[in-house]
Amino acid sequence: MTLPVGAGIVVEFDRHTRVVDGGRALVGGFPTRLLRLTPRARKLLVGRTVPVRDAASALLADRLLACGMAHPVVASLPAPPDSRYTVVIPVRDRPRQLDRLLRSIGTGPPVIVVDDASHRPAAVAAVADRHGARLVALDTNTGPGGARNAGLRLVTTPYVVFADSDIVLDPDTVPTLLRHFADPWVAMAVPRITGLTGAAPTWIERYENTRSSLDLGAHPAPVRPGTPVSWAPTACAVARVDALRDGHGFDEGMRVGEDVDLCWRLVGAGLRVRYEPAVRAAHEHRTRMGDWFLRKAVYGTGAHPLALRHPEYIAPAVFAPWSTVFAAALLAQRRWSVPVAGSVLGVVTVRIARKFDGTRHPYRLAVPLAGNGAVATLAQSSALLTRHWWPLAAVGCTVSRRMRRAVAVAALADIALEYRRGDDSLDPLRYGVARRLDDLAYGAGVWFSALKGRSTAALRPRVTR
Repeated sequence: MTLPVGAGIVVEFDRHTRVVDGGRALVGGFPTRLLRLTPRARKLLVGRTVPVRDAASALLADRLLACGMAHPVVASLPAPPDSRYTVVIPVRDRPRQLDRLLRSIGTGPPVIVVDDASHRPAAVAAVADRHGARLVALDTNTGPGGARNAGLRLVTTPYVVFADSDIVLDPDTVPTLLRHFADPWVAMAVPRITGLTGAAPTWIERYENTRSSLDLGAHPAPVRPGTPVSWAPTACAVARVDALRDGHGFDEGMRVGEDVDLCWRLVGAGLRVRYEPAVRAAHEHRTRMGDWFLRKAVYGTGAHPLALRHPEYIAPAVFAPWSTVFAAALLAQRRWSVPVAGSVLGVVTVRIARKFDGTRHPYRLAVPLAGNGAVATLAQSSALLTRHWWPLAAVGCTVSRRMRRAVAVAALADIALEYRRGDDSLDPLRYGVARRLDDLAYGAGVWFSALKGRSTAALRPRVTR
């Protein structure tokens, strides 16, 4: 099944997709591939877009979407014929935040508030009653996944909107996300999660507004493991009710990482999840150091449960055989390190160029791809040292000068690169401190879950071709 024909839908090339050989081929996607275009297909391109006008253009557009080479222009997507939706809000206490969220939703859609065994249920009930929301009170605390499932079972509309109590919805967020369901394979669509900034934000809050774990960036993407957007938070999400009821609801056995698990199960079932940053939902980040640090560590504890359910996706780093040798050579810090790493990169460039045989300039295509692979290898290696493996790196630093040098370079380079992508609302020093604390907390959570589960699955990199 492909995109509907004649609906005026337009898909636009991803920013990394390159048009080569005068429009005869495209290079891009995840993993990177070469897509040769027939003369008929070339005529369907309008600049860097493909307008869907007939069956052929719908087929091409769907192929580009499936391999991550293009994304739908959300303004061109039609609204679904039946756009009714119900908002499901899992909450435990937090009456002030719940009141704020319900005010942002307004009086249009039906709302189900699931009280997940609050300590003060009367306050939650009073807020729900004041806004005319249906209240479902659970006797025992089931966690966010269980609370969402309890609300989902009562939904009678085609679509459901999950919104956590610390979210504030913009008026156009849900209507825009509903447009993605013009693609019959889309099961869920999520907006960009940004910070809800107070009058005087703390430096931790400003860091979160720049580098929140929930903010997936400014560019649209398919949500798939192994890609730049490998998961999506369900702090705010719109989903097809029938897709979730076919055995794809939240895993109630998971208190952390249930949204990651849901995304990966939907994708594994052949469905699509879209990330749409054109619309946003504001999230009230934690502003106190202790609360913030603990939350980051809690995120890390989801690694082992995910490793049990998705061992093929949870690896902290994924290397090709050549990138393993490349990274090991540089980490050795010997006289032969740079020549060996350079030789490996040269061989890889030649092998990539051979895959582009038949194009005009195979080496022009191969060199940047090999360079990107090298940069990605260094980034993943740095993340292992400063985030996932920092306890081992810390021990290594006590006995090895080379390890101390590697960790220092990785930590400083990571701060420099990430700070450039921010909005300069926080000075480099405090940003760097927050960045390292972020990694320490998350890594500690990963190790805690691994030790508790007596498994290193969440700590082992994966080597694949």
